[in-house]
Amino acid sequence: MDVMTAILERTSYRGRYEAVPVPEADLKRILEAGLAAPSGCNKQTVSLIAVNDAELLGRLYDVVVPPVGHRAPAMICVLTQRIPAYRDRCFSVQDYSAAIENMLLAIVGLGYQSCWIEGHITDADAIGRKMAELLGVPESCELVCFLPVGRAAEPPVRARRKSFAERAFFNGFGPEAGDRASAR
Repeated sequence: MDVMTAILERTSYRGRYEAVPVPEADLKRILEAGLAAPSGCNKQTVSLIAVNDAELLGRLYDVVVPPVGHRAPAMICVLTQRIPAYRDRCFSVQDYSAAIENMLLAIVGLGYQSCWIEGHITDADAIGRKMAELLGVPESCELVCFLPVGRAAEPPVRARRKSFAERAFFNGFGPEAGDRASAR
């Protein structure tokens, strides 16, 4: 699948998954895509853990309350370290966001589905920390997201998107931006 097709085909999949394992070679390709993402000041704040062991997956899904991910046959956990970079600014959020998007595109490109699950596990109930403890993640890293990975058991449902004309403009904000630029 070419990159534009993957971008346009990707959607957040919240359905059930087939009980078919995801080959380790495919998980490795997805991890490689994530680690190939840009990193602010090359601080490389992102680490990734692919989980495909059924028993460990069960324990991880058990701490995610209320449940999300519908017990996909694989999961990728996204870790970050908050490392100061340029002028003491930290780009960890941008780093892991870019890594996640790369992985979501790779997931679709390989014929799987997923959903970016973050807010659900970074709330005050510390689900991400509970997951991190099960995975042996040091305190210096924060588990900020997980991506369930598997073959969709049902067709993906696409959310309604605003039109291109409502969100994309040339030479300024708003549909009349092009007219303003021509008048100058």
